[in-house]
Amino acid sequence: MKNYRETDPEFVERVEHFAFDEVVNEPGQQLDEVTRHMAILATLLGCQGTDVFRRELPQALDVGVTPVMAKEIVYQAVDYLGMGRVLPFLDITNEVLTARGVALPLEGQATTTMEDRLENGAQAQADIFGTQMLEAWKAGHINRWLAANCCCEPQLTSHAKGNMNLGNDKDFLIWVTSQCLPYIGSPRSLNAVTCVNKAAEG
Repeated sequence: MKNYRETDPEFVERVEHFAFDEVVNEPGQQLDEVTRHMAILATLLGCQGTDVFRRELPQALDVGVTPVMAKEIVYQAVDYLGMGRVLPFLDITNEVLTARGVALPLEGQATTTMEDRLENGAQAQADIFGTQMLEAWKAGHINRWLAANCCCEPQLTSHAKGNMNLGNDKDFLIWVTSQCLPYIGSPRSLNAVTCVNKAAEG
């Protein structure tokens, strides 16, 4: 593991102050530690931050993210990122869990079977995004695959609206985005906030 405190002390001082003090302690933007670390793990998957993910996962586990939660974050990323981008994170997760004495595989968590996953996936999308999603999978093979794997509409605004339908309000989604800013940068974070605001309007 590289020691950036020795090679890049000023960089580390500023990054740590921003990510672990300013962002975490911004008034009105606080999240509980488990939610904050889950958001960071998901963000690191999205931006392909394998090195930081390897450092973040033990910290997340230390504050209460369970092995099941960590694995589920990785599994759910496949629909959005593809197996090629997710497999390195699954490897890291398995390495970290094994090093901590966690027996693999974890106990099964599936709530669907191979036979009922399409129907249940379509219903889950309908519950979140509206009843029009019940028939969307019939529009073609890609839609059917997305429904079977419970992948939702690709637009972030739709996901933000779905989150709001689940009870996560605009402020909460902006807090999550704020916590992720040090890991994905300002442009993507600002785009996410714009999508959250649009979702809240409609």
